[in-house]
Amino acid sequence: MSSTSPRLLIISGSARTGSLTRRLAHAASLAATQAGFSAQELDLRALALPVYDGDFELAQGIPAGATELQQALLASDALLLLTPEYNGFPTPLFINAFDWLSRIQGGAGQPSGVAATANKPTALLSASPGALGGLRALNYVRQFLQMNFASLVIPQQFALGHAADAFDAEGGLKEERNRQAVQGVLDALAQLSRAVRPA
Repeated sequence: MSSTSPRLLIISGSARTGSLTRRLAHAASLAATQAGFSAQELDLRALALPVYDGDFELAQGIPAGATELQQALLASDALLLLTPEYNGFPTPLFINAFDWLSRIQGGAGQPSGVAATANKPTALLSASPGALGGLRALNYVRQFLQMNFASLVIPQQFALGHAADAFDAEGGLKEERNRQAVQGVLDALAQLSRAVRPA
């Protein structure tokens, strides 16, 4: 991979063992190379972030995991965020992590948490055992990132339905149409990230 390749941060909103979303994130990571990205996956659960609580923040400050998320975002040129659907919404794991990110205040030459996502080219994927593939959750993720984090969320997205049967033994997507859909999202994201990336 060329050193000039845009750096893609891949975040899954599900971290459980056997997660379909994590499997899609892995497949997308492989496809990202074809789109010209240098890809890195980030495990939100490994950040060990407590549920956001203003009293906790006042007493103990911003957890180290929130700063780790901020630094990973600052080091990336683009973001690919994936989520399953929990009762029609994105996961608490994802929302909580970004809530903590938003609490990082800038100053003294240090960027704020929201500065790490502002104008960041971003793409969305989802996966679900159901027919809609988590599509309803993507609408909320798009609004959440655009309105609160100033992210540049591309219009192209993909929801993988019947995801329990969608992967082969190597972790790739079985069906060509699904592979093409993911690749199309990544290609569009790569095009935007190159267009806005500083020379």
